[in-house]
Amino acid sequence: MHHKGKVSYLDSPERRKELPPEEILDMLSLKDSEFVLDFGAGTGYFSIPAAKRTDGTVYALDTDDSMLDIIRSKALQEELTNIVPIQKLSLPDHTIDAVIASLVLHEIDPLVPALHHIQQVLKKDGYLICVELEPNGVSHHEAPRVTSEQMEKAITAAGLRVIRKFYPTEKIYVLLAQK
Repeated sequence: MHHKGKVSYLDSPERRKELPPEEILDMLSLKDSEFVLDFGAGTGYFSIPAAKRTDGTVYALDTDDSMLDIIRSKALQEELTNIVPIQKLSLPDHTIDAVIASLVLHEIDPLVPALHHIQQVLKKDGYLICVELEPNGVSHHEAPRVTSEQMEKAITAAGLRVIRKFYPTEKIYVLLAQK
């Protein structure tokens, strides 16, 4: 998918209907001063609403600096001062209350070490929300997909426990894990 297509999809009304960021964030019930990591932040689909819910810092992690620029300009527009764009995961251990990983983990190989790194930055009892697409098993040309079972295994192998699993649409699954 070329860049513009990706950006317009990431911010599309269809996606908001299928996956309202507010509903996903409700699962986390963020407190006033919690620290959030948006892992693979993209255009800030979760970073922006998360930053409105906490006075703590929201780290928007994306390897693509042009995505971070989009987040920076949205944060300015919305006068949000608690978003910190980062390009790599170099946060101290046990500093983050909640990690959101939306439509990003399937791109990471090997997966378990990355999840273990996430587990390390999480505080005790911290949460990980993983949002992914269930593979449809048709095409071999699409991005690699990870089934919910495989993802659950990987999350468990990384030292987190999956406490909730649900399907906002038949294509999308959400796993909520806790440290």
